Amino acid sequence: MYFIEAIMILVGLIMLGVPVGFALGLAGIACLMLLVPFNVVLQLSQKVIHETATNHAFLTVPMFVLMAEFMGMGAVTRDLMLACNRLLYRVRGGMAMACVMAGTVLAAASGSSTATAVTITRSAYPTMRLAGYSPSFAIGSIAISGTLAMMIPPSVAFVLYGLMTESSIGKLFMAGITPGLLTAAGYILTISFMLWWKPELGPDRAKEAELANSKERTRVWPVGLLVAIILTALYTGVATPTEISAIGATGALLICLYLRRLNGPKAVKAIGNTIRTTAMIMTIIFSAHMFGYYISFSRVTDTMLQWIVSEGYAPTTVLLAVVLVYLFLGMVMDQAAIIILTAPITAPLMAGLGYDPIWWGVIIVKTAEIGMVTPPMGLNVYVASASSGVDLNRTFRGIAPFVVTELIILGLLLMFPAIPLFLVQ
Repeated sequence: MYFIEAIMILVGLIMLGVPVGFALGLAGIACLMLLVPFNVVLQLSQKVIHETATNHAFLTVPMFVLMAEFMGMGAVTRDLMLACNRLLYRVRGGMAMACVMAGTVLAAASGSSTATAVTITRSAYPTMRLAGYSPSFAIGSIAISGTLAMMIPPSVAFVLYGLMTESSIGKLFMAGITPGLLTAAGYILTISFMLWWKPELGPDRAKEAELANSKERTRVWPVGLLVAIILTALYTGVATPTEISAIGATGALLICLYLRRLNGPKAVKAIGNTIRTTAMIMTIIFSAHMFGYYISFSRVTDTMLQWIVSEGYAPTTVLLAVVLVYLFLGMVMDQAAIIILTAPITAPLMAGLGYDPIWWGVIIVKTAEIGMVTPPMGLNVYVASASSGVDLNRTFRGIAPFVVTELIILGLLLMFPAIPLFLVQ
């Protein structure tokens, strides 16, 4: 009963325009006070703030955000895009496929979906338009490429899931690599299919080859070196995810300084953006822990498990129902807020039904990835639209074929858990 009241309070506050972090905290505290005395709520609040602020694992979040900001400010994507274009200039749709390749590499070097989308848009969209790509297809290819940072490690989404469920962040990173590469391959196949089905969406072949085969000098090795260091440290276990995040941020800074693309004002802006983003995430985490205490005291998860058993629902039925809820939430809520708010509830539920928590983390992140490009929220679509000047209607039309691909890949991950788990075991 109280759980329904908590959700109603939370939804009501969000609809009134209260930021998610504050709305979550207010709902959690208000409902806790219905179950325990005020002095207990006060003690829990102090405990949450202290433990969260002093937990070294949370340093992973600002470090990965800072790494993404440095990479964005240093404009390293332009060199990467030129190199990918040269590699694929003989292939029809090579520039669009190059966006996917660049998104894959940048995902392994930044961990930020929106930062990847912005940098690819600014460096690739003007050239794609000169080559003759339709605006909707060009910006759709770019916006979807940015979402790869949700899945391919180092992913901030996996960090948040690991922190909220006490799962191994290292194992989550390893579980994300195969689904991430599978998703990138799916995007490339979608580009090829769409240009075969509707050739008018694509470029003039001669013009695309001419632009892609530019002789302009590029330096891709610094980004490749950073990605190699991060992935080697991750998969050999020589550094913890927290240490890897610090290595990544330092490496991104050194790369941008070496390339002479980072000055004082840009560095200050990158640090300021990191502080704002981190403060938002930490506020949500504080509040989510308070809401989590309410969930614990009210025994919602245990009650749901008992209800499922008594009603005789099959685990697969429950799984599909929860996935559909996540897909809906992705359309209307911030992805970080969804993971922080729901993971402490659904992870124990799925574990109780016999599903692997690491695999479930991959499924949640995949639904969050889809939410990045589905209306009405679709943050990556808004970012790409604002950066390119393409109106939202065209951008959402351009993203539609890729959403179908995303749903197919989600279905494969649900049917074959071994896809993400074989690197973990």
